[in-house]
Amino acid sequence: MPFFSRILIAALCALALALGASAARAQAGGEAQPAPKAQDQDDTYTQEEILSKARTFFGDVTEGLAKAVEKAFADQGRPNGFIEGEEGSGAIGVGLRYGSGKLNLKSGPSGTQVYWQGPSIGFDIGGNASKVFTLVYNLKEPDQLFQRFPGVDGSLYIVAGIGLNYQKSGDITLAPIRTGVGLRAGASVGYLHYTRKKSWIPF
Repeated sequence: MPFFSRILIAALCALALALGASAARAQAGGEAQPAPKAQDQDDTYTQEEILSKARTFFGDVTEGLAKAVEKAFADQGRPNGFIEGEEGSGAIGVGLRYGSGKLNLKSGPSGTQVYWQGPSIGFDIGGNASKVFTLVYNLKEPDQLFQRFPGVDGSLYIVAGIGLNYQKSGDITLAPIRTGVGLRAGASVGYLHYTRKKSWIPF
């Protein structure tokens, strides 16, 4: 790829990151996380159910995973869905992240195909792939997921090789849990755009 093309891509990514971070600050209001919204317990997962599914998904039981799930429940309450997926990320000055997975709702459709893409922090050069298990809050139907979710400033939590952060749009909150190499490009500080179809356009 020509040098100037790389510079242009990096500049566009930086611009998207700045816009996404600005939107996140406006949405978060620079304040602490809002109190979890009450949901019918029959429509939500218990902490034990989520931890069991996450352990099965990652295929490796770690202390960090249990603490990340505990942190998410303490901050956000009980989720009513989750996404099991894989993603790849790369960086040339500013990172990009692409992923795909299946959305499952406690009281609703399961196995809905989901894709996501967007800018992320990654001030280095390289790439990696990892699994991501995303807790989903206040999502009434799959169609509500297909939009941009800004990252919440200051929400990144890392323990024992496990990373957790929050993305929020309106009443809907997503809490991606990533392991190992997936942390190289960090959690999305700009935004992630969730779509029905795969797209290479991160904006």
